[in-house]
Amino acid sequence: MQFDPETLDQSAVYKLLTGAVIPRPIGWVSSISENGISNLAPFSFFNAIGEDPPHVMFSTVRTGDKNKDTLNNVMATKQFVVNMVTEETVEKMNITAAIVAHDVDEFDLAGLTPVTSVKIRPFRVAESPIHFECELVHHFALENHKNGGAVMMVGKVVMMHFDESVLLENHKVNMETYRPVSRLAGANYAKLGEVFSIKRG
Repeated sequence: MQFDPETLDQSAVYKLLTGAVIPRPIGWVSSISENGISNLAPFSFFNAIGEDPPHVMFSTVRTGDKNKDTLNNVMATKQFVVNMVTEETVEKMNITAAIVAHDVDEFDLAGLTPVTSVKIRPFRVAESPIHFECELVHHFALENHKNGGAVMMVGKVVMMHFDESVLLENHKVNMETYRPVSRLAGANYAKLGEVFSIKRG
């Protein structure tokens, strides 16, 4: 079958796109408002986009043509932290996905521990084994949208934090102790399954 996004219902577009592009890493983004209120929210439109220098991106949708707190905070402060989601933290990550009032601190809501960052203001999630402190360098709003669109945020990684428990020699990450969780479609998530290797020709 063929589907033209221009004529398809927006919910159908979302289901097809997020059901096909899987698994997706989850960027658990912490930010802070100009008034000092912390915010923490997960984004599955997220990935690393380069290492020289290291950059990551995440995209926040604008359902109902409204900005999420994360978007407002990052645009105001130009800073955010990406905390990686693991099997141990996925339930609390899900709590922070709830739509709550602007003055609610999701660290408190989910019973998480804020840790001071080194180079930026937003706090890190102590329960996450990996954090990337980021400074906003680019943002791009999707055009010709039907329901608010989305804004892609590109951040330069200015500090990396790795718990020793997830590291091997020579800066390699131990997948067995890291145990990351990825996003599928709907309410579904995935753990690392069978891992296989293919050498490049």
